[in-house]
Amino acid sequence: MKRSWPAYISAVAGVMLMIGAVAYFSTNRPIAVEIASIENNVPVRVFGLGTVEARVLSKIGFEVGATLVELNADHGDRVAKGAVLARLASVEQEARLAKAKAAVEIAEVGISRAEANVAKAKAVLAQRQEANRRKSSLVGRNIVSEQVAEEAARDEAVAQADVTVAQSELATSRALLDDARAQLTLEETLLGHRTLAAPFDAIVIERHKELGTVVKVGDPIFTLIEVGSYWGLAYVDEARAGFIQEGQPVEARLRSRPRETFRGRVVRIGLESDRVTEERRVFVKGENPPPRIFLGEQVEFWVTVSTLEKALLVPEAAVHGYDGSQGTVWTVEDGRLQRRSARFQHRTEDARLEIVGGLPEGAQVVTRLASGLREGRSVSVAKVGTR
Repeated sequence: MKRSWPAYISAVAGVMLMIGAVAYFSTNRPIAVEIASIENNVPVRVFGLGTVEARVLSKIGFEVGATLVELNADHGDRVAKGAVLARLASVEQEARLAKAKAAVEIAEVGISRAEANVAKAKAVLAQRQEANRRKSSLVGRNIVSEQVAEEAARDEAVAQADVTVAQSELATSRALLDDARAQLTLEETLLGHRTLAAPFDAIVIERHKELGTVVKVGDPIFTLIEVGSYWGLAYVDEARAGFIQEGQPVEARLRSRPRETFRGRVVRIGLESDRVTEERRVFVKGENPPPRIFLGEQVEFWVTVSTLEKALLVPEAAVHGYDGSQGTVWTVEDGRLQRRSARFQHRTEDARLEIVGGLPEGAQVVTRLASGLREGRSVSVAKVGTR
């Protein structure tokens, strides 16, 4: 038994030494890694989910209330600007209009009468002035008495007052005519409010009322959209929206036509983001829209914000501590692993980041993380991460 202890100890030491050798070899042997390579003409696209909308949409109705007696359009109709879409009962308003026209005619007759009175008063005044002048000259020669001369002067003053009164009546008649004409214009305008016309070349999206309905002021009768005013409204994550600009090309796919791709361009970027969803609104005008559009239909948008002529791209999953502009990556330098802080710019739609700085010359970026990575460990390049 005593003789077996040295052999036992030797065996255990041999096993421990073997285990240590295996562990050392497994942790220090070269590890296979994949590295990124330069890629050419890489499109950078930003995804947005949205709907089909209309830039010009109006719910139109009457400015007065009455009974609907005429409807000339329905859902899906195309109507030209100025076309009569509906009318309200107008018998009562037509009577008011006729009354206003009669008032204008009466006012015009009143002006004619007032002008005649002015002419008459002026003629009487001229006659009295001549008589007063003649009798005043005869008083000095004792041909007429002073009383007669005084009466002539008084008659002239009365005639002058009559002229003033006639002119005032003429001014009043003219004011009454202006008032009558203004009332006529008002009644014509109110009659016009009982006719509903298309404000632009439009498509009728919905008709809200039917014949015989008593509508109130402002009740919508039709919902119209302007012909050719369709556009897409895309909601884009604020974190991805920074590079979007007006004029950039867009590809869109309608939910009802998933196998077709429609082209367009960014025409407007909303100046206010949604405070809850943290999304920015991007408006897209289509260049080859389908023949028929449905408002509110869901659409997928891809905005091409840039095309990278030459780019070094690394998956976002291979970047530690990425904060939107920089993070840490594993690199291969002189056959060994190193950790480097890199700067990034664009992010592709497949979640790869464009490296724009921070790496030493000749460093190769590891594209897939694996167990056993540590600084200084030797590596072998098993595969180049290209697309």
